[in-house]
Amino acid sequence: MAQHEHGKMDTTEHEKTFNGFIRWSVWVAAASIGILIFAALVNA
Repeated sequence: MAQHEHGKMDTTEHEKTFNGFIRWSVWVAAASIGILIFAALVNA
């Protein structure tokens, strides 16, 4: 088993994945809000 050195791990791939998840979440939230507003205007 390799020795672990605290703070030496390369996290670039983890950061890219997290940023992609956040970007996707923002788009889904914005689309959901847009759909709700559209539905409210159509039924008004």
